[in-house]
Amino acid sequence: MTARRLTTKRVEKPWGRHDLWPGFEDAAPGGDPIGEIWFEDQGADPELLVKYLFTSEKLSIQVHPDDAAARARGYERGKDEAWLILAAEPHATIAIGTLAPMTREELRASALDGTIEDKVDWKAVKANDVYYSPAGTVHAIGPGLTLIEVQQNVDLTYRLYDYGRPRELHLDDGIAVSNPVPFVAPHVAREIAPGRTMLADGPAFVMERWTGTGSGTLRPAEGRPVWLIPVAGGGTIDGEPLEAGGVWLTEGDSELTLADGGDMLVAYPGEGVVESLWG
Repeated sequence: MTARRLTTKRVEKPWGRHDLWPGFEDAAPGGDPIGEIWFEDQGADPELLVKYLFTSEKLSIQVHPDDAAARARGYERGKDEAWLILAAEPHATIAIGTLAPMTREELRASALDGTIEDKVDWKAVKANDVYYSPAGTVHAIGPGLTLIEVQQNVDLTYRLYDYGRPRELHLDDGIAVSNPVPFVAPHVAREIAPGRTMLADGPAFVMERWTGTGSGTLRPAEGRPVWLIPVAGGGTIDGEPLEAGGVWLTEGDSELTLADGGDMLVAYPGEGVVESLWG
């Protein structure tokens, strides 16, 4: 058996929630809210990290460095990330990119005086929307959202603005790596095969969505382990049950079955879709 279920880590955040999502235990009454659940490969440093996010307030307006900038600071990699919206309250939004091109000096001034909140592009979002946010993109996630995040595996965030919360900002580092321009989606979703849709194609990782029923052998390409993230429905991997709320990682051939109502995110590092990944 090559597939393994990843362990979970619950992360408290001031913008998190007590009511989470089916498959997860709610936060304790009176305890701190849970903002993120991480899925980790214990004792390893894989290229990708999967999280669930639960928001009741706006996250900071922030930015992440690319590989080169992160490595210059001693980190192994930068941070591209992508989001699949699972649930959104009415009027929920995500800020991604700026409304107009800005110089770094203008970005700094707006972060200092708070006008940055009105200069980022707050986009209305709904369930099943997908965004891929490359490193350098100025962004924020709004309240009332439950989402899955796939990202390069590094805990490196530069906060530009935090609505007056008493948390550290990282203006010098954040301004230096920001690309403060309007967001242009780097990918257009396309169908690879019936029930298999490419949502994002690199450069940091590929993200697909598989729906329907079927069975076959999952064959990761050399050096490209595969993360399986069930959204709904069921199935099995190497004879073990798959269910929403869990994440599995495989680096070798595995026997995969998607049952009725199967709906799964699939992610693997690098760019270029592996056309023969499953069948």
